[in-house]
Amino acid sequence: MTDSKNGKSKSIPPYEDEDEFDFVDAYSDETQETDEELLPENTASSAIDCAFIGVGGGGGKLAKAFLDLGFNRTILVNTTVKDQPDGIDENNFLLIPGADGVGKDVELGRKILDENSAMVEDSIRARLGTPDWIFVLAGGGGGTGSACVILHDALQRSLTASGASGKVVYVVSKPSAQELLNSTIAKNFNEILQDVSPHPHVILDNERQLQLLRNKVGMLNLYPMANKNFAKLLSQVFKLAETHSDIQTFDTKDLEKCFSTCGRIAIGSTMIKDTSRRDLGAAVLTSCINASPCPPPGNRAKTGTLLLVVSSKMASDPKVSKNLEAAFSYVGGRTDTLFSGVYIKDNVPGIIAICVLAGC
Repeated sequence: MTDSKNGKSKSIPPYEDEDEFDFVDAYSDETQETDEELLPENTASSAIDCAFIGVGGGGGKLAKAFLDLGFNRTILVNTTVKDQPDGIDENNFLLIPGADGVGKDVELGRKILDENSAMVEDSIRARLGTPDWIFVLAGGGGGTGSACVILHDALQRSLTASGASGKVVYVVSKPSAQELLNSTIAKNFNEILQDVSPHPHVILDNERQLQLLRNKVGMLNLYPMANKNFAKLLSQVFKLAETHSDIQTFDTKDLEKCFSTCGRIAIGSTMIKDTSRRDLGAAVLTSCINASPCPPPGNRAKTGTLLLVVSSKMASDPKVSKNLEAAFSYVGGRTDTLFSGVYIKDNVPGIIAICVLAGC
């Protein structure tokens, strides 16, 4: 620096303002995680960043099935610790104060959840981070689970605040035929069914699940096995959307489009061992619907997804390839928009098909 009076240079004074360049760190790519409540990241493979919230006893048990698969960003919300499944870490459990359960009283459940919605919202931000999608799991016959939609505004606000691209999706179990003989349980299910109808939602029919599993597992393991099977089915869809295919890829945007469709979502899977049958398309769709834990679609689907897993030998066979194309045409003709994917996995004993029908 030059002194204007004598033309001599003089040094700049020593740097003393320690905050003068603090803006540099503010724009740094390096971030520091200071929230000790944040749950570990999901280890399950998924094309979407998702979190799960199990509300009530039934919802908590279903949430545990996803937690067991590696969806660590999962919390169980309940009004009593008595419904907390064994083996659940306290960091994955949120106790709502105000009642030791609600005794299947939906109105009381709504009141307590509404009064504590800020607590739930704060817990979501602290423990679940910033997911793009939130899946709310609930039993349709209880009081706490059937009241879960009262939290919708708080959940949607959390997604919006973080700039999430996804939605809140509900997964609700329908009580068995015997349980629905109880007027209170039937009323509770009808109320939550009406509450979730405007949103993307999956209905799990316990009666269908019991029929499918009754001769395969004992009574003690019926519902745990049903929860596990559904969690694996849904997570497989998430995983395939992240998987590259040299034939036909079902990508992240396809997955998001499917699950953002408002209305009911039905999902099912099947295996077709006779790959040469001419009615492969009808067989795939019918078998997926019949083996689904969801009630059959009531209307034409707005969006559909058909994912096929085949061996390299099947994919190289011209006749089988022709039948696979016919299967896509058959299912696509029954939806407004069809997303599809074909994946190679050697040693599969037949064609594995997963079908998702949304807005049905």
